[in-house]
Amino acid sequence: MSLSQAQKKAFRSIGHHLDPVVTVSENGISEGLLAELERALNDHELIKIKLAITERDDRAIVLDQLIAQSGAERAQTIGKMALLYRSNPRANPKLSNIKRFEDHHGRH
Repeated sequence: MSLSQAQKKAFRSIGHHLDPVVTVSENGISEGLLAELERALNDHELIKIKLAITERDDRAIVLDQLIAQSGAERAQTIGKMALLYRSNPRANPKLSNIKRFEDHHGRH
């Protein structure tokens, strides 16, 4: 399932206010990083990650690998920041950035 333009726009609006919850360094992808990413996506559904990698091409490769391994979808990429989304129907409403936004702004 790929995100619609409307979903991406809504997610960008939510994501604008988020702080990065996962940072990827020049060291690349480790088991610990994948576990952290998995937990963050399960809890929050929509997360911002920071790619603290100098080379743009290297950032793109690492981001593609993270997306492939996590099953998440890219909602946005700006510079060294990326917004990833993965639906979790059983996410805690108090933790999910999507459910909190919907509860605050009314469901669409």
